[in-house]
Amino acid sequence: MTPIPLQTLSHFAAGTLRGDGSRLVTKVNTDSRKITAGEVFLALVGDKFDAHDFIPQAAAAGAAAVVVSKIDPAWGALPCPVIEVADTLTALQQMARGYRLHHNPLIIGLTGSNGKTSTKDLTAVVMARKFTTRATFGNLNNHIGVPLTLLSLSEGEQCCVTEMGMNHPGEIKVLTDIADPDAGIVTNVGMAHIEYMGTQDAIAWEKATLPAQVKRGGIVVLNANDAYTPVIARHCQAVVSTAGVGCGDVSASNIRADATGTTFTLDFGGEKLETRLPLLGEHMVGNAALAACMGWRQGIAPADIADALNGAKLTGGRLEPKVVKGVRFIDDSYNANPDSMIAGLRTLSALGDEKSRRVAVLGRMGELGPTAEAEHRRVGEFAGSLKLDAVFSVGGAEAGWITEASKAVSSEHFPDHAACAARLREWLREGDVVLLKGSRSSRMEQILTHFSAS
Repeated sequence: MTPIPLQTLSHFAAGTLRGDGSRLVTKVNTDSRKITAGEVFLALVGDKFDAHDFIPQAAAAGAAAVVVSKIDPAWGALPCPVIEVADTLTALQQMARGYRLHHNPLIIGLTGSNGKTSTKDLTAVVMARKFTTRATFGNLNNHIGVPLTLLSLSEGEQCCVTEMGMNHPGEIKVLTDIADPDAGIVTNVGMAHIEYMGTQDAIAWEKATLPAQVKRGGIVVLNANDAYTPVIARHCQAVVSTAGVGCGDVSASNIRADATGTTFTLDFGGEKLETRLPLLGEHMVGNAALAACMGWRQGIAPADIADALNGAKLTGGRLEPKVVKGVRFIDDSYNANPDSMIAGLRTLSALGDEKSRRVAVLGRMGELGPTAEAEHRRVGEFAGSLKLDAVFSVGGAEAGWITEASKAVSSEHFPDHAACAARLREWLREGDVVLLKGSRSSRMEQILTHFSAS
């Protein structure tokens, strides 16, 4: 955060300041355990916690001020100013909105059912060729993460690529109201969160909130391969461009994969460049095309974009190659839904050589509601159609539906990570390729922990 007076921060939050408002503050922090001098501690309240319980500790640790929605006489005289607000979560969001307008960077909002974090990382790499750029850390993309991302913008940072997630109706509108994006990207419309959204059309409508909120004169980039793009585009007041594999204003073609990444041709409206992405998966090429299109529309030269993509690195747990005991694991364990699971399986099927065996180790997919069994079985059937050498599943009945439907040569279900890892130790040999994927709740990265420990 660019240092600002405490009085200004209190004004953003619509709070009542008690104490010296002239002090400059450098950060808003919601974790009392990590407070350092010059930071403001904001006490959030959740279903199972109330950070007001830690106000004395935060003040003693050197907090420049505390933001609270209630005063406890037991605190006594605190050694720092207090900003009292009606609701601390709302105050956090108002602070972020006020600071965003005060700082005035180029805000690129990004949402979609699949590939948000990967596309965010790629977009940030591209935008950094022209702007000093910050991006959402990890996937802190919700009603708390987005404000904290905006409040972290430092002096001199000109662009912020802001990931926006949702799993209930109306959540994207909250985030766009905070971030007030100048540009937007929608990666795709899939089945993620259908348990809470009801239909894919409802998911599309929710995702469309972001591009619809981008102001006239702004830039929106949509997925040229997604069936919902024409409908979403009709609701935009900003200039709309498309990007995709084989089509779009920026299109990727001639895709060739090897052990260390993917080579392809990017066509920028007739200007074609050979591009190398040190990442696996055709869907990553589609994500790269979206990032490239945004950079191009923001005035970055195609040659600079291609060079930036060549050095791209992603947030961990996303098609991340890891060699353990001669076995090549593809760690895509961070999260999963039916579309991303199928994309990961397609990537697996293209890896290795004629001696490599290809093994899918899959966990459950969450938030599928009444479609859960059908979607798990659909993934299993797709895995079976690829003629993989083995399809293993881990966890409860939902994961078991995958292996039931796969009918793979070797198809087994395991109750836990340790049992699966033990089977992999028996079964795998050097040169084999293994995909690890499942929803965050299935913690598929633990397979690697158990496998490595033997």
